[in-house]
Amino acid sequence: MTTVTVSPKYQIVIPKEIREQMGIKPGQKLIAIYYDNKLEFVPEVSIADARGMFKGMGISSEVPREDDRY
Repeated sequence: MTTVTVSPKYQIVIPKEIREQMGIKPGQKLIAIYYDNKLEFVPEVSIADARGMFKGMGISSEVPREDDRY
């Protein structure tokens, strides 16, 4: 576990090890989520980058319908 310090301007530095593991680049945006007394940062993904993200996961796009709806 790594400890970071909050600066007088309420800034933190993400440790190099974590930046490298997450592939965070300078200027990249992160989404800050506060939930259940925890703070999490999730890299923001553009719609263009998200395209095809779930390809091959075996999710069927078929929607179950009633017999009289075919």
